Order: sequence, then C-alpha cells, then structure tokens
Amino acid sequence: EVQQTRVDLRLENLGSQIHERYQISLEGFEPDPHSLLLAINEQKKQRDRNVKRRATMASRSESGDGVNSSAASESELADDVSTETEFDAAALEEGPDWELVQEIVNDLRQRLESMGPVNLDAIQEYEELEERHNFLQTQHTDLVKSKDDLLQVIAKINETTKAMFSETFSEVRKNFRETFKELFGQGSQADLMLTDETDPLESGIEIIAKPPGKKLQTISLLSGGERSMTAVALLFSIYMVKPSPFCVLDELDAPLDESNIGRFLLMLDKFIEKSQFIIVTHSKRTMSRADVIYGVTMQEFGISKPVGVRMTNEKAAQEEGAPTVAESVRGPGRRRDETAADALI
Repeated sequence: EVQQTRVDLRLENLGSQIHERYQISLEGFEPDPHSLLLAINEQKKQRDRNVKRRATMASRSESGDGVNSSAASESELADDVSTETEFDAAALEEGPDWELVQEIVNDLRQRLESMGPVNLDAIQEYEELEERHNFLQTQHTDLVKSKDDLLQVIAKINETTKAMFSETFSEVRKNFRETFKELFGQGSQADLMLTDETDPLESGIEIIAKPPGKKLQTISLLSGGERSMTAVALLFSIYMVKPSPFCVLDELDAPLDESNIGRFLLMLDKFIEKSQFIIVTHSKRTMSRADVIYGVTMQEFGISKPVGVRMTNEKAAQEEGAPTVAESVRGPGRRRDETAADALI
C-alpha cells in the first residue's frame, strides 16, 4: 500500500507538472501503444544513424581517402533506407524498450538543463523589442518612400530642366550666330556646340568662331580683341532671350580698337532701354556714351576722392550755348560722332 501510494502521488505530481508546463490533461489522454512503439523505433533508428555518421566522419578524417569514405557512406545510407522500410513486428509484441526510452529522456533532460534558467522578463523584453522593431520598420518604410518620391521629383526636374535648357540653348545659339555676324561683318561664322549631347545638363559648351579671313576654330585660338568681341556677342545673345536689370562690364573694351569699339557701342545701344550698364573703362569713346561718369581723383596726396559727373544732352547744351562735359573730356577741336545714350550708366 505504501508503494502504491508513492506511485499514485508521483503520477499526480507528474500530471500537475505536465498540465502546468504543457497545458495537457492526462485524464483525457488515451494511450496508443502502436504509436508509442513507432515513435520509439524511429528514435532508435535516428540514434543509430547519428552513431554511424560520426563513425564515418572519424574514419574519413583518419584515412584521408575521400573516395572510399564516400562509397562507404553511400552503402550505409542504403542499409538505413532498407532498415527503415522494414518494421519489426516482433518488436511490437515484445513491448517498448524502456532502457532506450530512459536514455532519450535523460538526453532531453540534459538538453533542457543546458538551456539555463527561464528568463521571466523575456516576455516584457520581447514586447519592448517588438515595439522598437515596429517603430524602426515604420521609419525605414517612410525613408524608402521618401527616397522614391525624391528620385521621382529629381527625374521630373531633370526632364523639365533638360527641355528648358535645350529650348534656351537653341535660341541663344541662333542669336549668337546673328550677333557674331553683326559684330564681325559678313563672311564671319560662329556656333555653340555641346561637348556631350546625350547629357546636356552636365555637358560643357564649346564656342566655335570664324572671323573674316580666318579658319573656323575654337575661341581659345583667337586674339584678345576677337575673344572680347565674341564674349560680347554671346552676352547679348543671352540678353535677347532674357535681359537682366543691370550688367557690369569691367574693361571689356580694353583690347578693342576704335572700329570694334564703335561696333560694341552700336550693339550696346540696342539694350540700354531694357538694362542699365555699369562699365569700367578707360576709353573716351565709351565714356561719351554714358549718362553719368564716376571717377577717382587725388586732390591731396594720399587721399582718394570719388567724383561724379552727369553728362548733358549735346543738342540742348548747344542751344543754351554751353559746352557739354563730353566735349571738355575730348578736348577742343575734336568732332563727336555719337550722341549720349538715354539710359546708359
């Protein structure tokens, strides 16, 4: 009776542990001897295969003969397959191999113990990590979406910019050809070329110019005066497309001779109604076109002083009998060929 009581208490304890750990009630459990024997037999075969595999690997490492070892492995696998296909009916009659079951249980118990104690805070840590993961996943999704949107916007901007640049470049190119001929005369040619027509936004622009009597060549091979006149032609070609409120020209006419300065001033007269020009120059002929002249004088040694002079209309000054400032700048006896510009600064 004592032994029976011990067994009953042990069974009750095991039942409560199983119910607590696995949420399984042994009261509704129906034993299945056939399934139990099949499971034990499968575990036995698995253990035998593991033992044979370890023995094969050990023999392969010792012998170093890969061909023979692979052949032996294939024969062993064939034996295992044939063994698995045959189910020993006598084993069913003999009953379970409880020694093998005890070994399996001990092995599983050892594996469970090697896992260490249960972390009771794992659920809370998992929830925190899951929340953090969801947050980072949302941020990553937003970043990927923002990247795609930016790429689409950049592609649209590049497409629009490419179309606008191509249209503007065509107009400037056409104006440059006409302006260059107007400055250099008939027989001259000029053109603008893209160094990389497949990518106009990143491409450079090459200026080709041919003054009268010269071969078609790049602007770097021209003289200083010819380069200045080519720059003037390009500047005003751009102004024809979109004029600027004001423009600063610093010694642009310095390398030009008298005839080219005259052409430059004639070209300038076409744009003074739309733009104001601030010109730094030493040419008296260019100064004569200005409405206001600003200079720097040194009345006392070491002290510079800016001086401004407003140019008057020559016709009105002659009616009043007073000389113009431009005449006093040119000096007596010189003839003035052009009138002062109305909107030239």
